[in-house]
Amino acid sequence: MRIGVIGAGYVGLTTAACFARLGHRVVCADVDGAKVEALRAGEVGLHEPDLPELVAEGLANGRLEFVHGTSLSDVDFTFVCVPTPEGDDGAADLTAVEEVLGQVTSRVVLKSTVPVGTGARHPGVVSNPEFLREGHAVEDFLRPQRIVVGARHERDARAVADLYARTGAPVVLTDNTSAELVKYASNCFLALKLSYVNTLAELCERLDADVDAVTGGMRLDDRIGASCLAPGPGWGGSCLPKDTLALLATARAADVDFATLEAAVTTNRRQPHRVADAVRAELGALTGRRIALLGLTFKAGTNDLRDSPALAVAAVLAQEGAELVAYDPCVNADLPGITVAGTAAEAATGADALLVLTEWPEFAELDWPDLVRRVRGPLIVDTRGVVPGDKAVQTGFRLVRG
Repeated sequence: MRIGVIGAGYVGLTTAACFARLGHRVVCADVDGAKVEALRAGEVGLHEPDLPELVAEGLANGRLEFVHGTSLSDVDFTFVCVPTPEGDDGAADLTAVEEVLGQVTSRVVLKSTVPVGTGARHPGVVSNPEFLREGHAVEDFLRPQRIVVGARHERDARAVADLYARTGAPVVLTDNTSAELVKYASNCFLALKLSYVNTLAELCERLDADVDAVTGGMRLDDRIGASCLAPGPGWGGSCLPKDTLALLATARAADVDFATLEAAVTTNRRQPHRVADAVRAELGALTGRRIALLGLTFKAGTNDLRDSPALAVAAVLAQEGAELVAYDPCVNADLPGITVAGTAAEAATGADALLVLTEWPEFAELDWPDLVRRVRGPLIVDTRGVVPGDKAVQTGFRLVRG
């Protein structure tokens, strides 16, 4: 098939490159002219494993092309992959989606995350939500756990599902509204698990229990599962924060009291303050204290800073007068209130504490003897559980799980 994709962000570019790998001919459009020119040259600005190689492959074999704008012709399907940011009331802002829907003449497939009921208001539109994890987007597209497609007529849903036939994934065919709700329900359930485990970590601290042992025991129960049971400084990124608020807005509009999801959001908003409390408990007043932040992106494997819990923690520390220097393998420019260093060793030099905020694997392999000589205070507050406690402590660090 000839597929059009509007939007060349994480979702759109992955969708375009992966459909080309599956054998379709794909044209990807974006309103950012500079981005389009870069992509035509094979330059991918996203830190996403295997994506640059797939883009290069598609350009080389002629199955992938990039154009400027939002108007596509001579395509069988148009996948809409434009942003739906959080609006003032918490609901998704559909401005970009509505603009595109007013221009497209081919069969429209909504891959953007849209409020429940959007597809049903537009006859002929097929809902095909994405389930792509940043850092694993290519893997998730080519080897998905499921394909969800919703439409008013089953034949339209099946036509879109057939585009993914080579993946061999299970297919869920349903109506538009149910397909949209699958996306929100999935992301919000993950947010619930993450908020639960972060509160559990706080309880373990108070009771002097080992949260790793507790979650290790939980993971063996197949009713619970192993994913999203790692404590951290909060959840963030481009999906969970806005999707939880969007589903809460939908629930309020339907006069449903979604108290469990409200609690998950409230718990998440507390996490940056809980981390700051842990640092303050060790250092006292933070005014003038130099704190080295290890990790700034919202999770490892991506260069995405959107709604990063690391930045939320940094904001709290800065407000209390701390001097912040940071190292992240995917961030190379200073941020407001944060000096970004080129290496972890550079960030640690003269620091009163090292604060691990992103679970980059390289943070487990740092040169601890070198770091302990560089710091002013031998304190590590590890919010991600990545620091090998025995090695760090043997070199003279004091390790606190934050």
